[in-house]
Amino acid sequence: MTFHAVLFDLDGTLLDTAGDMGAAANHVIESLDLPALTEAILQCTTSDGSYALLRAGIHPALIEHHGLEPLRRQMLRFYGDNLCHHTRPYEGVPALLDWLNACRIPWGVVTNKPAALTEPLLAGLPLFRHCGVTVSADTLPQKKPHPAPLLFAAEQLSVAPERCIYIGDHRRDIEAGRAAGMTTVAAAWGYISAGEDPNSWQADHQHGTVFALADWLKDTFETKR
Repeated sequence: MTFHAVLFDLDGTLLDTAGDMGAAANHVIESLDLPALTEAILQCTTSDGSYALLRAGIHPALIEHHGLEPLRRQMLRFYGDNLCHHTRPYEGVPALLDWLNACRIPWGVVTNKPAALTEPLLAGLPLFRHCGVTVSADTLPQKKPHPAPLLFAAEQLSVAPERCIYIGDHRRDIEAGRAAGMTTVAAAWGYISAGEDPNSWQADHQHGTVFALADWLKDTFETKR
């Protein structure tokens, strides 16, 4: 198979956003006089999003009393005002994206983060200036694990889905990629939930570091072109 494009999940795949997401969740949690989420909890929960982070720190009875949606809105307001305080690309990501740019290999992002958060986040990070397409949770009526966002991204890049590689750190990423007919890669360095085994996701490939992924991509594109 000859590949023509690479698509990435965002949180836990390209960017370590747990610091800022966690600060936003803890802003809400601590306002209720509850203990903050630990780093360990953040690392295994962030990929599941705002609902999961709040549920990890707030007792169900308190959630029912205050309402989950008002708490989530409070969290997302704080997060939106503090998007890039602690967020960093994973080690090796800038070099990998530079290589894709130098080789003129189109690449993009397909995330379940809402556009109102995704777009300013990426705009604030220079390494995304050559990102060919960004698909957020609300770009389409469907979001991952539905394949529609991936198919839309491939269409925007003018690349057939089967010529795309999709890389993500969550089971839903692999399910979406497989359903879209793409070659899938599990990013085992990301926000893997406690008790979750990436080997069970049935990804076509799995890598434990960005550097291992970069080596595989370079071999793949060099040998398949």
